[in-house]
Amino acid sequence: MTTLLQDQPLHPLRNVRLDTLVRLRWLIVIGQALSVISVEWGLEYDLPQRACFAVIGLSALLNVALRLRFRPTQRLDPDRVAWLLAFDIAELAVLLFLTGGLQNPFAFLFLGPVILAATALPPRYTVLLGAIVVFFATVLIFVHYPLPWDPEDPLELPALFVLGVWLSLLLAMGFIGIYAWQISEESRQLSDALAATEMVLAREQHISQIDGLAAAAAHELGTPLATITVIVKEIERSLSATSRHRDDVRILRDQTQRCREILGKITELSSSANPFDHAKLSVLIEEVVSPHRDFGIAIVVEMPPERTHEPVSRRNSGIIYGLGNIVENAVDFATARVTITAKWTEDDVLLTITDDGPGFAPEILARLGDPYVTSRPSQRVDKEEDNDDSDDSGFGLGFFIAKTLLERSGGSLSFDNRKAPLTGAIVEIHWTRAAFERGSLPASQDSAAVSLVNS
Repeated sequence: MTTLLQDQPLHPLRNVRLDTLVRLRWLIVIGQALSVISVEWGLEYDLPQRACFAVIGLSALLNVALRLRFRPTQRLDPDRVAWLLAFDIAELAVLLFLTGGLQNPFAFLFLGPVILAATALPPRYTVLLGAIVVFFATVLIFVHYPLPWDPEDPLELPALFVLGVWLSLLLAMGFIGIYAWQISEESRQLSDALAATEMVLAREQHISQIDGLAAAAAHELGTPLATITVIVKEIERSLSATSRHRDDVRILRDQTQRCREILGKITELSSSANPFDHAKLSVLIEEVVSPHRDFGIAIVVEMPPERTHEPVSRRNSGIIYGLGNIVENAVDFATARVTITAKWTEDDVLLTITDDGPGFAPEILARLGDPYVTSRPSQRVDKEEDNDDSDDSGFGLGFFIAKTLLERSGGSLSFDNRKAPLTGAIVEIHWTRAAFERGSLPASQDSAAVSLVNS
């Protein structure tokens, strides 16, 4: 999985579509123009109308220039987006300078560019734009034109009130900006993790289709191999008993017959016994466990003494990969032993994977299964030496992918630590027997699960 993930950036460049910025700026231009008109002609308050329209017109000209310079579908780099948002902040600051500074109730619009940056740009640009807002807001406390008002009843706001507006603007910018960044960051992480899950699932499904390709190859190769066999027999009959090629032709005939027997076994297995399509629970566990037995950790599989009515599941790459990831994690952290306990009834199937390592860190136990949550400080030395493709990145995607794939198969997971004085982690996976034997979610839920991973 590590190699697969390293080929993809964890957080792709956060480009913003030009068309989005242009449309938003047109809304701002129209809103600002209507506000100036309403104050000047509707409320009949005096304000520097020409200067205001000049500033608004400059913003409109920038929009036109952007339309001419770039394609509407163009995605701008974060630094260019930051410059455009900085221009919007400066343009709003000039308008506020002409219309009362922070006494103008529209000063809260300073929050717009910062919140947009928090949701769409890397944090450093958000901090930079926030600093620009703080600078302009501070200047506007002391330097601005009078607030448009009735000259016969002028409005004089106390300095303490203006300072409160300045402070509330800064606090709102900080809290809302951090909140917007956190929400968008979690959304990006979830999107990245679901994309990684889809890639892993596609890879596992591709591997699971090899058995079908083998059967198809056996059928396709049967005809030319039969022709070769007939020709070899004819050549053997035509050779004299003393021919120096007779032994070579005999060996060729024997090897041809051996190839036919191998292809016959592949065809027979795929068409009759169906070992590639279904597997008992014990066989499935052994398939998951076998790659992890050579790392100095004892892996013990405990099955019920009575094997009657053992569950048989349709081979599901999601179950195999999900269980394999959890077993691998248990082996990585175990001190000496990993125990896998299987139980089943007529209605349920339960797997419990326990190790004797340090267990899950308390601070992440409640968040296990979320993307990019990991307690993995480093990999085991022996695995690093023996396997260059081991998951030493510590991305925290392993449990997320395992949980997603196992839940798609109809299972539910729970995580806990062993009770003191014992140490180690416990992972329980529970299926209804019907869901396990079907190897997928019920039909009513399957489309929703597929939609979740494809979203």
